[in-house]
Amino acid sequence: MQMSKFQSISDSLEAMRKFSEVYAQRTGTVFCADLSVTAVVIEGLAKNKDHYGSPLCPCRHYEDKLKEVLNAYWNCPCVPMRERKECHCMLFLKPDNEFAGTLQRINSKDLLSHIN
Repeated sequence: MQMSKFQSISDSLEAMRKFSEVYAQRTGTVFCADLSVTAVVIEGLAKNKDHYGSPLCPCRHYEDKLKEVLNAYWNCPCVPMRERKECHCMLFLKPDNEFAGTLQRINSKDLLSHIN
């Protein structure tokens, strides 16, 4: 999903941005202090949603992504995140995590600027 800074945000990217904000607020987690990490993960979720119909965790290697989507274990929010607030991607961090920022929001403009 290559976008110039003059293009608008895609529907999937916007959906994953909004989901991430709501989920962070609901779970009391925050985004990484380095918002480029947040942006790349949100972009990966959007790409997987477009390609596989589900926001499969973009930070893991899978032998068969379609099989993993059907299994649903690594679909965001993945089971480790839902059960223990452990996010391998560093999208949702506990506030005491050494990489945690303070934000639970990222606007579309900032998201695109970190992706491009």
